[in-house]
Amino acid sequence: MGKKRILSGNRPTGKLHLGNYVGALENWVRLQNEYECFYMVADWHALTSDYADTSAMRGNIDSMVLDWLAAGLDPDICVMFIQSKVKQHAELSLLLSMFVPLPWVERCPTYKEALAQIQDKDLRTHGFLGYPILQAADILIYKADAVPVGEDQLPHLELTREIARRVNFIYGKIFTEPQDILSRVPKLLGTDGRKMSKSYGNCIYLSDDEKTVNEKASLMVTDPARVRRSDKGHPEVCSVFDYHKVFTRERAAEIEQGCRDAALGCVECKKILMASLKTLLEPMRIRREELLKKPDTVRFVIEDGNRRASEAAEKTMIEVREALRLVP
Repeated sequence: MGKKRILSGNRPTGKLHLGNYVGALENWVRLQNEYECFYMVADWHALTSDYADTSAMRGNIDSMVLDWLAAGLDPDICVMFIQSKVKQHAELSLLLSMFVPLPWVERCPTYKEALAQIQDKDLRTHGFLGYPILQAADILIYKADAVPVGEDQLPHLELTREIARRVNFIYGKIFTEPQDILSRVPKLLGTDGRKMSKSYGNCIYLSDDEKTVNEKASLMVTDPARVRRSDKGHPEVCSVFDYHKVFTRERAAEIEQGCRDAALGCVECKKILMASLKTLLEPMRIRREELLKKPDTVRFVIEDGNRRASEAAEKTMIEVREALRLVP
């Protein structure tokens, strides 16, 4: 019996940051050795909210795939592809939409939250309402056994299972019901203690050079009550310690105690973090620089991934068309 299959993806909305790495990419690198992995550049999903300005789309795609490769994704053992280059996704999404009652998509919590919170974009479009159906098509077309997700994406995955069950009940077993693989790391906040967001300017990017990373780390928000070096700290309210729990795990207990006892100052604490981030990011920088010297590499990786993804997707679509009695 072969490996179980995984599908996951990122929207190409800009450079990848540490939050993207710990929330998804780190997990992807590990999973590629355990599963048959399909990793998708979700450009159609980016259009659901950023349709008004696509000027940066192609550059974002190239940059993101560079980050994937630099972080350790291996095109020999996983499939990296562009969603819009596998037209079967759109075909299956359209067919699935025939089966989905409108309240199923309207009740998605992330849909309601986005409408309430995002005021600078008109999201009351058919595409944005229906993106959970497209997401279900992305997963089901590869008969993925599992999907790496954060907790906020669990309702979407449950909707995917509901759609699969509905179609399977009517037409017989076509789709696999995917299970979740939760990220082992909670969401990483930005350097200012707020949600990590490009619009807030509080991200450390995977492509930042060492000087830039150190400058950002030096400005990170610490315990506001710790005014003097001799003051005892409260690491539970310190952004720097949140990063240590992720990137300096082996010394986290020591750092926590040093902060509480005032044996470790904030400047020293940040220098330890800088060293940890260098250990993580320096190999990525080196690989990225090597890839930039071979500009055709990303194109070749994506073209091969598009081909492999299309072959897998078409196998499923043949089954779907036959089950629905569509003209071959």
